[in-house]
Amino acid sequence: MKKPAPAAGTRLRVVLAPGVFLGPGKAELLEGIAATGSIAAAGRRMGMSYKRAWQLVETLNGYFKAPLVTAATGGKAGGGAQLTPLGAQVLARYQAMVAATEAACAKDIAALRKLRGR
Repeated sequence: MKKPAPAAGTRLRVVLAPGVFLGPGKAELLEGIAATGSIAAAGRRMGMSYKRAWQLVETLNGYFKAPLVTAATGGKAGGGAQLTPLGAQVLARYQAMVAATEAACAKDIAALRKLRGR
C-alpha cells in the first residue's frame, strides 16, 4: 500500500550525477526490501509491480560502485533479497539528509502554512 503524501513537509531528491537520482521512492523501496527480505513484497507495499520494483533495484545497483541489493532466486531455498552493507549505508545517509532537510526547513514550512488561504 502506498503511503499518503505528508500534509506538509519536504521531499528530498538527490541528484548524484546527470540522470542519476535518489529520492523518496527509491529510498522507500530499499526500506521495504530491508523490512521484508523481498523485492516483490517491497514493491507490493508501495503499490508497485514486481517488474517496476526490479527495474528500480537494477537502476540503484548500477548507480554505485557495488550493488545495494542482492537477490537469490526462489525454489527450495526460498530466494529473497537483502540490502548489502553499501545499500544500508546509502539508505542511512539518505535518511540522515531527509531528517536534516526537514529540521532546516521546519520553521519556514510552518510560516508558509500560516500564509495559506485554506
